[in-house]
Amino acid sequence: MELLAFLLVLALAYANGSNDVSKAVATLVGSGVTDYTTALLWGTVWTVAGAATAAFIGHAMVRTFSGDLVQADMMFQPAAVLSILTGTIVWILFASHTGLPVSTTHALTGAIVGAGVTALPPEALIWPAIAKRIALPLLLSPLLALTVSYLLHPGVQRLAAQLGNTCLCPPLASRAFVTVNAHGGTKPLLHTTTFSQPVVAIPSHCERAGLQGLVLGLDTVHWLSSGLASFARGMNDAPKIVAMLLLGSLSPLWPDGASPIVWFGGVALAMGLGSYLGGVRVTTMLAERVTTMNHTEGLSANLTTSSLVLLSGIMGLPVSTTHVSSSAIIGIGFRNGVRTIQWHTVRNMVLAWIITLPVSACLAGFSYRIFALAF
Repeated sequence: MELLAFLLVLALAYANGSNDVSKAVATLVGSGVTDYTTALLWGTVWTVAGAATAAFIGHAMVRTFSGDLVQADMMFQPAAVLSILTGTIVWILFASHTGLPVSTTHALTGAIVGAGVTALPPEALIWPAIAKRIALPLLLSPLLALTVSYLLHPGVQRLAAQLGNTCLCPPLASRAFVTVNAHGGTKPLLHTTTFSQPVVAIPSHCERAGLQGLVLGLDTVHWLSSGLASFARGMNDAPKIVAMLLLGSLSPLWPDGASPIVWFGGVALAMGLGSYLGGVRVTTMLAERVTTMNHTEGLSANLTTSSLVLLSGIMGLPVSTTHVSSSAIIGIGFRNGVRTIQWHTVRNMVLAWIITLPVSACLAGFSYRIFALAF
């Protein structure tokens, strides 16, 4: 049974990656910065890094999902833990296949409640803790993300307009600060005799001006914000998944020593595999079927997602990356006008959010009946 639990934890990590990688990279594709393959690879690398980092700073989230929701004297039996994992996996994989962005946090919460109601006495679940530490952050995070994205975007627009298309272009041959006009002509502002001095230029004119080298600009900020959002997502979600190994009588499987690092590493790799192999459907939904985005709008949405998810992960608050990212994109749509939002898609997303809790609860409860008979 222990081996089956471990395999299901890795399967849950894979399912999580297939659905959640989209939340950080969809803006890269939707705003035309890059293609799907490159975006998914970028998100995968940063997701794995964030999930691995959670081994060192994700203990608050682990405690929330492993020990703070059920009375200490009423542990989940192994069959109940297996049912929690199964109910969550089935729902997330189904949603990923249909392209719907759903919340692993919501699904886990629903599955824990469903298994708890089925396998334990009614008083076993700590309902105030479930409401305060899980339900409240999950309910407030979409509204907060939409508001932050809506308010942040004008500032990002002004910054982008002030910088224009300026970027840092360090060519190998030229060593000067220059300005580049629309025709590619350059005007030196400051010369240097060392190769360490960069050259400031306009990306679209670098080639006409004969400037070659790495170009760093607003595109780079967008890439970095996407990477940070993926990192934050991995750091926020990995502890929730690893916590399933600590539920009830499975807790002896976590001895002292290197086991936490080993299991976070396994979860991180499984999340990365799911992200790269199964993330395209939900990414397509968020990138193309919610609202149109330009470069600056995609950057605003990603900055909102990365900052809120990273902060919540450090604080141990189980917000949903799905709700944060999707709501940030919808906030951009409100900035552009309600007619730019594809409300049919938004309706389907919200319905998926609403039914995640009851569906995962029912799946976990049904799975428990099967596992209880088998074991």
